[in-house]
Amino acid sequence: MNSCLPVSQPASAASWHADLRLGFARAGERTVLRENRHRGPLRVQKALYPEGEALCQAIVLHPPSGIAGGDQLSIAAEVGTNALAQLTTPGAGKWYRSGGLEASQCIDFTAREGATLEWLPQETIVFDGAKARMETRVSLAADSRYIGLDILCLGRAASGERFEKGEISLFFRVDRDGQPIWLERGQVAGNDPMLASPAGWAGHSVCGTLLCSFPELPQHAAALLEALRAIAPADASQHGITALPGVLIARYLGDNSEAARQWFAQLWTILRPACCGRPAVIPRIWNT
Repeated sequence: MNSCLPVSQPASAASWHADLRLGFARAGERTVLRENRHRGPLRVQKALYPEGEALCQAIVLHPPSGIAGGDQLSIAAEVGTNALAQLTTPGAGKWYRSGGLEASQCIDFTAREGATLEWLPQETIVFDGAKARMETRVSLAADSRYIGLDILCLGRAASGERFEKGEISLFFRVDRDGQPIWLERGQVAGNDPMLASPAGWAGHSVCGTLLCSFPELPQHAAALLEALRAIAPADASQHGITALPGVLIARYLGDNSEAARQWFAQLWTILRPACCGRPAVIPRIWNT
């Protein structure tokens, strides 16, 4: 089903307020995009099946190609019982310099019993002077599966831009069966001493996180960690991989978003068969 959500007037004519609501359901051996509702400039044009009928891929489009001060984006997806869904993006997300208003993006994912959800967006670039609030909430059933990644770039390194002004607020929470298994908050201000501190960003401009959770993780954690730790980012950046009760986390800290993405892709090729029971097939959109 494709439909438009009710239209509401944004607070400022120069701001975009956009919502996207997706629902995936199992229909026999096939996963279908049962619900696809949108308001404003957020869209999924069609359901894709690059790996066969069982897994439905959705490419989340934001036609303005960047988020400016005052914009409010909301993305929600529910993966129904035993359905398999993969969400990705066609290019890097950009947060532009703000004239005063905060911009926000709120993501709310739910994976029902036996469901599998992959969230594989491309990197997020925060321009100098941006005021951004990013929130992600993931709700997993007792036996559902999730892999998600996030690559955050402060400033446009290729043009020599640093994040000297502005502010970023970060929130990320994952619940399994109603109980939190991962909770993280962060606040980054332009020229904050933590950006240079060894206890913070250590002078680097790119930070990335890959998070994986599935019911059998405790039994496989030791073997997975051994295989994953044998792989290092191509740029010899700081990195680490650890397993906590119910969740495995990989971190990147460096200055090269491409190196971060390639490293996470290598880790994903190992994690995906263990988590999702499927061989790794890199999303084609990543190569365009």
